[in-house]
Amino acid sequence: MTKSFFTFFTALLSIGLFAQGNTNYWQQHVDYTMAVDMDVDNFQYTGKQTLVYTNNSPDELKRVYFHLFFNAFQPGSEMDIRLQNIADPDGRMTTADKKSRIATLTESEMGYLHATSLTQDGNQVSFSEEGTVLVVDLAKPIPAGAKSTFNMEFKGQVPLQIRRSGRNSEEGVALSMSQWYPKLAEYDFEGWHADPYIAREFQGVWGDFDVKLTIDKDYTVGGTGYLQNADEIGHGYETPGTKIKKQKGKTLTWHFKAPMVHDFMWAADPDYIHDIQQVPNGPILHFLYKDDPKILENWKKLQPKTIEAMEFFSKNIGKYPYDQYSVIQGGDGGMEYAMSTLITGNRKFGSLVGVMAHELAHSWFQHILATNESKHEWMDEGFTSFISKLCMTEIMDSDKENPFEGTYKGYRNLALSGKEQPQTTHADRYALNFAYGISAYSKGSIFLSQLGYIIGQDKLMETIRTYYDEFKFKHPVPNDVKRVAEKISGIELDWYLTDWTQTTNTIDYGIKEVSAVETNTKVTLERIGLMPMPLDILVVYNDGSRETFYAPLQMMRGEKENPYEGVERTVIKDWPWAYPTYDFEISKPMTSIQAIVIDPSQLMADVNLENNVWQAE
Repeated sequence: MTKSFFTFFTALLSIGLFAQGNTNYWQQHVDYTMAVDMDVDNFQYTGKQTLVYTNNSPDELKRVYFHLFFNAFQPGSEMDIRLQNIADPDGRMTTADKKSRIATLTESEMGYLHATSLTQDGNQVSFSEEGTVLVVDLAKPIPAGAKSTFNMEFKGQVPLQIRRSGRNSEEGVALSMSQWYPKLAEYDFEGWHADPYIAREFQGVWGDFDVKLTIDKDYTVGGTGYLQNADEIGHGYETPGTKIKKQKGKTLTWHFKAPMVHDFMWAADPDYIHDIQQVPNGPILHFLYKDDPKILENWKKLQPKTIEAMEFFSKNIGKYPYDQYSVIQGGDGGMEYAMSTLITGNRKFGSLVGVMAHELAHSWFQHILATNESKHEWMDEGFTSFISKLCMTEIMDSDKENPFEGTYKGYRNLALSGKEQPQTTHADRYALNFAYGISAYSKGSIFLSQLGYIIGQDKLMETIRTYYDEFKFKHPVPNDVKRVAEKISGIELDWYLTDWTQTTNTIDYGIKEVSAVETNTKVTLERIGLMPMPLDILVVYNDGSRETFYAPLQMMRGEKENPYEGVERTVIKDWPWAYPTYDFEISKPMTSIQAIVIDPSQLMADVNLENNVWQAE
């Protein structure tokens, strides 16, 4: 039963079944122009930044904030103290005896990022550092609809590789430069989001970047943006057949431009191999990885799989809007950035493809659909996990029976552990990394797969594509994807968004009793958990025939179409949530029934599957 369901689900994807409604919507805009000099001997850098900020809000702004992420990698920082106090610290950030690696950093190993001067429209402003946040009191308020130009000089030091950013990783990558520059915090309808960098994800202001990077000429650079001086730089970026002039001096200046992004990452190493692939009718792919014999074969095999993944996501979510994407060895695991990703490269082939697919999917669910990851981390991590699971099923021919089986198992472990917190919990405020991870990735993924159970798989995929079309290059919130699904399906879904994301209510339905009533069979169902759901009930008869019964949830005010082609379905009366039990009759004798099953698809996240099945004795 489950196998046929997922065959049906995959078939929907293979054929590609697929203005923002709030007219008061606004978002800020920022344009960065930066020139940076990197010293690869001491891993220190200096920079100049001109930032043009457009205040599209209806508010006058008297203060702004910048993120100074590298200050997190210092003994005594909030990130360090949190690492020392959480019960299950991230193993990448701790020693073998679970001690904080940040706490032991020496002055030359730690990270820092400091503004050394700052003006607004030519006037000096008052600013102060508060850990990873720069607080700026403006010389003159920025009126609604106005622009203001900030000129900053800054200096930084790249920390040892501990989390996402850093130098000299375990795999020998020299520089993984993410969250490296003074980054303006986001201001939206909720106000400022100047979150300290403690553990989790990020949010940024949409804008254009113009970045010049001066670095040792032996280093190959890759990351966000289009290289403007490729025929001068070389390093594999030059036009085929171009002869690169020998450069005088020890450095090269790389010039990148990135239109309409909300982040800028780069990585550099003197031993990178640089390969290029073209996606048919799509972007150019750049692959940068260490010249290490242990990984060369897998990184060559990764390249056609990346093309397949790019085509899958573009078909099933929406067309990738940029002309370039880079897959770069670096970092400490896998982390998405604008037009690029950093992934560790010393992996088995399946793992390498898997991390690529996940981070590439983030190009849609975060770097085009730019949710606030600190507040709604389940939207980017969960939606990415959902679509990348389907992608891996197709491009690696794996988990075809049920690609989400492990996802549901992880969620049930959390839901039954007593340690779950609502998905509305700020990403930094989960008591345990375990609870955060499953809530963001597994429960976030189930939001979509279970939504497909509620409204139908074709409507789910149409919802995803419409959501992309309406909210790309914006900052969607949970209600936005819910409203799209409601419009596509004609089903009311406020109950679903509320219970699944704002509470820890669980789903638990069971078959309480099956009894004979003259020549018919009476089935009594019970709702044990607090969260409401519609029910698909499969009845299997002794002669091998099957039929389904569908009990819509009354508060849905609608019905999905029959998801089981070729299986007769009877729509029975709506189940009002407050009633703990529900009866319906089957117009066949009890002796003819072999089994009754609640939710044969197993896409409803029922926490107790044992009471979902009744079998004749």
